[in-house]
Amino acid sequence: MDYLALQSELVGDPEGIGYTNDVAGDMVLLNTVNRIRNRTSMSGKEIKDAMDTIDWTSRTDAQKQIILALTARDDLDPFGIDQHIFQEAMAGAAGTTIADLATARVETVSRIRELEIGFGDVVSEGQVAKARAT
Repeated sequence: MDYLALQSELVGDPEGIGYTNDVAGDMVLLNTVNRIRNRTSMSGKEIKDAMDTIDWTSRTDAQKQIILALTARDDLDPFGIDQHIFQEAMAGAAGTTIADLATARVETVSRIRELEIGFGDVVSEGQVAKARAT
C-alpha cells in the first residue's frame, strides 16, 4: 500500500474530486464506484458471452474459426489488434454483439481502484487517516 501516493491524491486532488480534511468523507469519495476506464484485458469467455446468437449463426465458417481461435485465449486486448481482428470477423453482423462488446470493454471502478496503489477496491477510514498523517 502506497500511503505517499494516497496522500498525494488527497492533498493534490488532481481530478478535482473535492477531498476535504474529513477522513470519513474522503473515504467515501475514494470508494465510490463512478469512474469509467478502458479495460486492458478480457477473457475469451467474456467475448463469447457477449456474442449475440444471431451474429454467430450468420458468420461464415472461416469467420467462426477466427472467432473461436481468438476466444480460446484468456488475455485479449479489447482495444488493440485482437479487437480489430474480431471486428473484421464480425463485419456485417446484424445483432447486438459489437455494441455489447463496446460496453463490455470498459468498466466502472472506484477512484482508489483506478489509482492502483495497492489498496484494492476499498480504502478504510484508518488508511485515509494514516495517509493524511504521512
